[in-house]
Amino acid sequence: MAGIVKRILRSRQTINLAANAVAFYIRLVHATSRWETRGVEHAERYWASGAPFIGTFWHGRLFMMPLAWTTARPMRILASRHSDGDLTTRAMEKFSIGAIRGSAAKGEQQKGGSAALRQILRHLKQGGYTAITPDGPRGPRMRVSPGLIAAARLGRVPILPATYGVARRTVLSTWDRFIIPWPFNRGVYLWGEPIDVYSDPDEPLEAAALRVEAAMLSLSAEADRLCGQPTIEPAAPPEPARHDA
Repeated sequence: MAGIVKRILRSRQTINLAANAVAFYIRLVHATSRWETRGVEHAERYWASGAPFIGTFWHGRLFMMPLAWTTARPMRILASRHSDGDLTTRAMEKFSIGAIRGSAAKGEQQKGGSAALRQILRHLKQGGYTAITPDGPRGPRMRVSPGLIAAARLGRVPILPATYGVARRTVLSTWDRFIIPWPFNRGVYLWGEPIDVYSDPDEPLEAAALRVEAAMLSLSAEADRLCGQPTIEPAAPPEPARHDA
Protein backbone atom coordinates (compact mmCIF):
# COMPACT_ATOMS: atom_id res chain seq x y z
CA MET A 1 0.00 0.00 0.00
CA ALA A 2 2.80 2.40 0.90
CA GLY A 3 4.44 1.73 -2.46
CA ILE A 4 1.22 2.57 -4.31
CA VAL A 5 0.84 5.85 -2.40
CA LYS A 6 4.46 6.74 -3.15
CA ARG A 7 3.97 6.09 -6.87
CA ILE A 8 0.83 8.25 -6.89
CA LEU A 9 2.61 11.11 -5.14
CA ARG A 10 5.45 10.89 -7.64
CA SER A 11 3.24 10.58 -10.71
CA ARG A 12 3.46 13.23 -13.41
CA GLN A 13 -0.24 14.09 -13.02
CA THR A 14 0.02 14.59 -9.25
CA ILE A 15 3.16 16.71 -9.54
CA ASN A 16 1.56 18.84 -12.25
CA LEU A 17 -1.55 19.41 -10.11
CA ALA A 18 0.65 20.42 -7.19
CA ALA A 19 2.67 22.75 -9.43
CA ASN A 20 -0.52 24.41 -10.68
CA ALA A 21 -1.63 24.94 -7.08
CA VAL A 22 1.73 26.41 -6.09
CA ALA A 23 1.79 28.76 -9.10
CA PHE A 24 -1.79 29.87 -8.38
CA TYR A 25 -0.91 30.66 -4.76
CA ILE A 26 2.24 32.58 -5.76
CA ARG A 27 0.21 34.73 -8.14
CA LEU A 28 -2.50 35.22 -5.50
CA VAL A 29 0.02 36.43 -2.92
CA HIS A 30 1.67 38.74 -5.44
CA ALA A 31 -1.60 40.20 -6.76
CA THR A 32 -3.10 40.89 -3.33
CA SER A 33 0.04 42.39 -1.77
CA ARG A 34 1.94 45.68 -1.99
CA TRP A 35 5.46 45.19 -3.32
CA GLU A 36 8.54 47.37 -3.37
CA THR A 37 11.61 46.50 -5.43
CA ARG A 38 15.08 47.84 -4.65
CA GLY A 39 18.34 47.36 -6.52
CA VAL A 40 16.80 45.91 -9.69
CA GLU A 41 18.87 48.40 -11.69
CA HIS A 42 21.83 46.06 -11.14
CA ALA A 43 20.03 43.33 -13.06
CA GLU A 44 18.53 45.73 -15.59
CA ARG A 45 21.99 46.78 -16.81
CA TYR A 46 22.71 43.19 -17.79
CA TRP A 47 19.25 42.60 -19.22
CA ALA A 48 19.58 45.71 -21.40
CA SER A 49 22.93 44.61 -22.86
CA GLY A 50 22.11 40.90 -23.00
CA ALA A 51 25.14 40.10 -20.86
CA PRO A 52 24.54 36.94 -18.78
CA PHE A 53 24.89 36.50 -15.04
CA ILE A 54 24.10 33.91 -12.39
CA GLY A 55 21.36 34.95 -9.98
CA THR A 56 21.48 33.47 -6.50
CA PHE A 57 19.12 33.32 -3.53
CA TRP A 58 18.60 31.05 -0.53
CA HIS A 59 16.54 27.88 -0.88
CA GLY A 60 14.18 29.04 1.87
CA ARG A 61 13.31 32.16 -0.17
CA LEU A 62 12.40 30.28 -3.34
CA PHE A 63 8.63 30.75 -3.16
CA MET A 64 8.16 34.28 -4.53
CA MET A 65 11.36 34.57 -6.55
CA PRO A 66 9.85 33.69 -9.98
CA LEU A 67 8.07 37.05 -10.01
CA ALA A 68 11.32 38.91 -9.37
CA TRP A 69 12.27 37.98 -12.95
CA THR A 70 10.59 40.82 -14.83
CA THR A 71 12.25 40.39 -18.22
CA ALA A 72 11.66 38.13 -21.19
CA ARG A 73 15.34 37.15 -21.15
CA PRO A 74 15.64 33.34 -20.89
CA MET A 75 16.11 32.06 -17.35
CA ARG A 76 16.83 28.56 -16.11
CA ILE A 77 16.98 27.55 -12.47
CA LEU A 78 19.20 24.77 -11.17
CA ALA A 79 16.80 22.22 -9.67
CA SER A 80 17.60 19.16 -7.60
CA ARG A 81 17.49 15.70 -9.16
CA HIS A 82 15.55 14.57 -6.08
CA SER A 83 11.76 14.21 -6.22
CA ASP A 84 11.24 17.70 -4.73
CA GLY A 85 13.08 19.04 -7.76
CA ASP A 86 10.29 17.68 -9.96
CA LEU A 87 7.79 19.99 -8.26
CA THR A 88 10.17 22.94 -8.47
CA THR A 89 10.72 22.31 -12.17
CA ARG A 90 6.99 22.07 -12.95
CA ALA A 91 6.16 25.16 -10.87
CA MET A 92 8.87 27.23 -12.55
CA GLU A 93 7.52 26.25 -15.97
CA LYS A 94 4.29 28.10 -15.09
CA PHE A 95 6.36 31.31 -15.07
CA SER A 96 8.28 30.54 -18.30
CA ILE A 97 11.38 29.65 -16.31
CA GLY A 98 13.22 26.54 -17.42
CA ALA A 99 15.22 24.12 -15.30
CA ILE A 100 18.59 22.45 -15.30
CA ARG A 101 18.54 19.29 -13.22
CA GLY A 102 21.49 18.71 -10.94
CA SER A 103 23.12 20.25 -7.89
CA ALA A 104 25.63 22.94 -6.98
CA ALA A 105 26.53 21.00 -3.83
CA LYS A 106 30.05 19.80 -3.31
CA GLY A 107 30.57 16.17 -4.24
CA GLU A 108 27.51 15.91 -6.48
CA GLN A 109 29.46 15.04 -9.63
CA GLN A 110 28.27 11.45 -9.49
CA LYS A 111 24.65 12.60 -9.20
CA GLY A 112 24.51 14.77 -12.28
CA GLY A 113 26.49 17.78 -11.04
CA SER A 114 29.00 17.68 -13.91
CA ALA A 115 26.28 17.37 -16.54
CA ALA A 116 24.36 20.22 -14.90
CA LEU A 117 27.47 22.41 -14.90
CA ARG A 118 27.96 21.80 -18.62
CA GLN A 119 24.34 22.80 -19.25
CA ILE A 120 24.75 25.96 -17.16
CA LEU A 121 27.86 27.00 -19.09
CA ARG A 122 26.19 26.28 -22.43
CA HIS A 123 23.14 28.32 -21.45
CA LEU A 124 25.29 31.26 -20.30
CA LYS A 125 27.35 31.13 -23.49
CA GLN A 126 24.12 31.38 -25.49
CA GLY A 127 23.21 34.59 -23.63
CA GLY A 128 20.83 33.01 -21.12
CA TYR A 129 20.68 33.49 -17.36
CA THR A 130 20.82 30.94 -14.57
CA ALA A 131 19.60 30.99 -10.97
CA ILE A 132 21.17 28.83 -8.28
CA THR A 133 20.20 28.26 -4.65
CA PRO A 134 23.71 27.64 -3.29
CA ASP A 135 22.52 25.98 -0.07
CA GLY A 136 20.28 23.50 -1.91
CA PRO A 137 19.17 20.84 -2.15
CA ARG A 138 19.91 19.69 1.42
CA GLY A 139 21.85 22.42 3.18
CA PRO A 140 23.49 23.52 5.34
CA ARG A 141 21.02 26.40 5.45
CA MET A 142 22.21 29.73 4.07
CA ARG A 143 25.76 28.55 3.39
CA VAL A 144 27.25 28.96 -0.08
CA SER A 145 28.45 25.85 -1.86
CA PRO A 146 31.68 26.24 -3.86
CA GLY A 147 29.75 24.87 -6.85
CA LEU A 148 28.20 28.31 -7.40
CA ILE A 149 31.65 29.92 -7.50
CA ALA A 150 32.99 27.26 -9.87
CA ALA A 151 30.12 27.87 -12.32
CA ALA A 152 30.63 31.66 -12.28
CA ARG A 153 34.39 31.29 -12.76
CA LEU A 154 34.14 28.85 -15.63
CA GLY A 155 31.45 30.97 -17.28
CA ARG A 156 33.30 34.22 -16.45
CA VAL A 157 30.06 35.86 -15.37
CA PRO A 158 29.15 37.87 -12.25
CA ILE A 159 26.90 36.63 -9.47
CA LEU A 160 23.86 38.76 -8.59
CA PRO A 161 22.29 37.99 -5.19
CA ALA A 162 18.55 38.51 -4.77
CA THR A 163 15.96 37.92 -2.08
CA TYR A 164 12.51 38.85 -0.86
CA GLY A 165 10.86 39.54 2.48
CA VAL A 166 7.24 39.78 3.61
CA ALA A 167 5.49 41.26 6.63
CA ARG A 168 3.21 38.26 7.22
CA ARG A 169 4.55 34.77 6.79
CA THR A 170 4.82 31.22 8.04
CA VAL A 171 8.32 29.85 8.45
CA LEU A 172 8.36 26.08 8.16
CA SER A 173 10.47 23.97 10.52
CA THR A 174 12.35 22.47 7.56
CA TRP A 175 16.13 22.46 7.22
CA ASP A 176 15.97 25.64 5.08
CA ARG A 177 13.31 27.45 7.22
CA PHE A 178 11.20 27.75 4.08
CA ILE A 179 9.05 30.90 3.98
CA ILE A 180 5.36 30.72 3.01
CA PRO A 181 4.05 34.29 2.55
CA TRP A 182 0.42 35.11 3.26
CA PRO A 183 -1.94 36.85 0.82
CA PHE A 184 -2.93 40.51 1.44
CA ASN A 185 0.59 41.27 2.51
CA ARG A 186 3.42 43.77 2.21
CA GLY A 187 6.66 42.64 0.63
CA VAL A 188 9.99 43.73 -0.77
CA TYR A 189 12.28 42.36 -3.45
CA LEU A 190 15.98 43.20 -3.07
CA TRP A 191 18.73 42.82 -5.66
CA GLY A 192 22.35 43.11 -4.59
CA GLU A 193 25.31 44.47 -6.51
CA PRO A 194 27.08 42.10 -8.93
CA ILE A 195 29.92 40.09 -7.38
CA ASP A 196 33.02 39.29 -9.45
CA VAL A 197 34.52 35.95 -8.43
CA TYR A 198 36.55 35.23 -11.57
CA SER A 199 38.93 38.19 -12.13
CA ASP A 200 41.32 37.17 -9.36
CA PRO A 201 42.54 33.63 -10.15
CA ASP A 202 44.52 33.52 -6.90
CA GLU A 203 41.50 33.95 -4.64
CA PRO A 204 40.68 30.58 -3.03
CA LEU A 205 37.31 29.11 -3.92
CA GLU A 206 36.28 29.09 -0.25
CA ALA A 207 37.16 32.77 0.21
CA ALA A 208 35.04 33.75 -2.81
CA ALA A 209 32.18 31.63 -1.45
CA LEU A 210 32.38 33.47 1.88
CA ARG A 211 32.22 36.84 0.10
CA VAL A 212 29.06 35.82 -1.76
CA GLU A 213 27.61 34.30 1.41
CA ALA A 214 28.16 37.51 3.39
CA ALA A 215 26.42 39.58 0.70
CA MET A 216 23.46 37.17 0.59
CA LEU A 217 23.09 37.08 4.37
CA SER A 218 23.17 40.87 4.55
CA LEU A 219 20.55 41.17 1.80
CA SER A 220 18.15 38.69 3.44
CA ALA A 221 18.57 40.34 6.84
CA GLU A 222 17.74 43.72 5.28
CA ALA A 223 14.62 42.29 3.60
CA ASP A 224 13.43 40.94 6.94
CA ARG A 225 14.21 44.23 8.69
CA LEU A 226 12.26 46.23 6.11
CA CYS A 227 9.26 43.96 6.67
CA GLY A 228 9.48 44.00 10.48
CA GLN A 229 10.41 40.34 10.76
CA PRO A 230 13.20 38.67 12.76
CA THR A 231 16.16 37.56 10.72
CA ILE A 232 16.36 33.89 9.84
CA GLU A 233 19.80 32.76 10.94
CA PRO A 234 22.06 30.47 8.91
CA ALA A 235 23.02 27.02 10.05
CA ALA A 236 26.34 26.57 11.80
CA PRO A 237 29.14 26.60 9.21
CA PRO A 238 30.32 23.17 8.13
CA GLU A 239 33.43 21.91 9.86
CA PRO A 240 36.60 22.12 7.77
CA ALA A 241 37.70 18.88 6.18
CA ARG A 242 40.28 16.95 8.16
CA HIS A 243 43.46 15.80 6.44
CA ASP A 244 44.83 12.99 8.55
CA ALA A 245 48.45 12.08 8.08
